[in-house]
Amino acid sequence: MEKTIKSYNPATGEIVGEVQITPIERIPEIMHKSHDAQSKWKKLTVDERIDYLDRATQNAAPFSQELIELLSREMGKDLGRSTGEVHGVIGGTSYMAAEVKKALVPQQSVGGTIHYDPLGVVAVISPWNYPLAMFNNLMIPALVAGNTVVLKPSEETPMVAERYIELLNEVLPQNVLQIVHGRREVGKALVDADVQMIAFTGSQAAGRDIMQRAAKGIKRLVMELGGNDPMIVLPDADMRHAARYAVAASLENSGQMCTSTERIYVHSSIKKAFEEEVIRVASQYHTGPWDDERTQVFPIINEKQRSKIIDHIQNAIDQGAKVLLGGTKHPDRYIEPTVLTDVSEAALMSKEETFGPVVSISGYETKEEAIARANNSIYGLGASVFGKEGVEEVAKQLEAGMVGINKTAGSSPWVGAKQSGFGYHGSIDGHRQFTQVKVIS
Repeated sequence: MEKTIKSYNPATGEIVGEVQITPIERIPEIMHKSHDAQSKWKKLTVDERIDYLDRATQNAAPFSQELIELLSREMGKDLGRSTGEVHGVIGGTSYMAAEVKKALVPQQSVGGTIHYDPLGVVAVISPWNYPLAMFNNLMIPALVAGNTVVLKPSEETPMVAERYIELLNEVLPQNVLQIVHGRREVGKALVDADVQMIAFTGSQAAGRDIMQRAAKGIKRLVMELGGNDPMIVLPDADMRHAARYAVAASLENSGQMCTSTERIYVHSSIKKAFEEEVIRVASQYHTGPWDDERTQVFPIINEKQRSKIIDHIQNAIDQGAKVLLGGTKHPDRYIEPTVLTDVSEAALMSKEETFGPVVSISGYETKEEAIARANNSIYGLGASVFGKEGVEEVAKQLEAGMVGINKTAGSSPWVGAKQSGFGYHGSIDGHRQFTQVKVIS
């Protein structure tokens, strides 16, 4: 029986380290400790809780470089992106905590005074693509609101989460923040345990299972379940700006991002010029390991995900797509930046989340056609539209939780429509989802 999880460097396959798998039979004990700690944590003032978190992140700050390199070695992303993530988490926690404090201020209503009480214990289950930022965005509002947290990080990136939580726990009261490690069985046991809320970012399949399990205890949920984000380029768009954005939004984080642009619809009148600019920009992206300062597209997290991306590319080609850049010859562990055009609506990448460095282009003739094709998805996380005349009208018709006009979609609140999300986080209203509303008349 597996007792540890080994973490591998995606660029080399070498072992970065390993963590102990949390025995399932220990979960009830962990929950008991969390509830006991929460009974004390919730009695502190909001300012006292924020002070603990500020001091905890300050304790982690001197170890930023260690965390940056560990994140890069474990997840594969280049040092620049890892630096941004680590500094964003440590430096942004104070700002987020202050915003949560505003969300917790009692509000007057017709019926009385609305109070925002803690729920109890919150289970946070986080992904590997942003192994610190994603769980921090869920953990901070939960803790500031007076809940305790049990974190289960992805088994792909357990080391950097373990180290960061270790540094925070040198300051935080005992058992206010705990971490468990494991694969699906540990995640299921955590959802089944005595938690009052599950905050999850991951796949639709895992999200459905969590919903079914949570239903037994009517547990609160905040879930972000991925996307297949469309981009519409209108005929009067700044074509060069739109093309540069299309490449950046498709290749960012090697395409391993839930708000990655995955379907691009370009008006036929500018399609050829758009494709030429996309090729020019995308061909300048350098593929390499995290410690190569030229790297912009880094290794795919594991072979399973890499095989899925290759399957999606080949399926699109089989359905009639033309290869403008990259294609099918990819070095081990990598996917070269790939640009496809005339991608069919029947192709897998038009229906599913590819999660790789692929720019997928299709042409359209009418605005109505572009909107219909953009909305033809079970997903609805982010979307973008580029153009001048009528651009807001198009944006309002897109079925997504976040829509950007001539820019990337906003991120506060972080909210998905359709099957991309259940609940949301970020912003005043998002932070309140980590609380129990109480009206006193």
